Amino acid sequence: MRKGEETRTRILDVAEAAVLQKGFGGTSIEELIAETGITKSGFFYHFKDKNELAKALLNRYIENDERIYDEIFSRAKDLVDDPLQSFLLGLKLLSELLSDLPNGHPGCLVATVCYYERLFDREIQETNRNAVLAWRRRFSRMLRDIMEVYPPREPVNIDQLADMVSSVLEGGIVLSKTLKEPNTLAEQVLMLRTFVKMLFLPAAEMPKA
Repeated sequence: MRKGEETRTRILDVAEAAVLQKGFGGTSIEELIAETGITKSGFFYHFKDKNELAKALLNRYIENDERIYDEIFSRAKDLVDDPLQSFLLGLKLLSELLSDLPNGHPGCLVATVCYYERLFDREIQETNRNAVLAWRRRFSRMLRDIMEVYPPREPVNIDQLADMVSSVLEGGIVLSKTLKEPNTLAEQVLMLRTFVKMLFLPAAEMPKA
């Protein structure tokens, strides 16, 4: 990695930690300059203003999230052909990944942008919206594959169920941080896994209590 790229990455790392802790409004360019040890002109060489910094932070966060989901659910699909068992395995792998975070999940930039959306231009707001829609499409595809093999035991809207995956993840982050219980997010993912199993697995195949 070249020096300029290293500096840009360092700025983004410091900015992401600060924004997740204090929000965009509570994070100043001056503190980022002081924390990274660069000059003011050095900062503006990489980001012309705070809005451009926010855009770069959000895009990087979304790309990282997509990469993690790709890796986890692709691995699950490689290991198990059955769409339901593959999805359940993916949720299990995701919970294990989240459990490995010693201090819990640091927070979600997509949610942070939503909370403070009036601070940002339309492009950032639209990027945020598209990220959430991409999550919906991702999980809807997997759930539709499940429904082709396992009719749900109760009527269900597939997009709403896909949104529930995102709701559990985002809500789990809030619970973990509020309760100061790092494992809560992973436990919520496992609870979602149990719900999906109960919704799709035929009664005859459900394990006895």
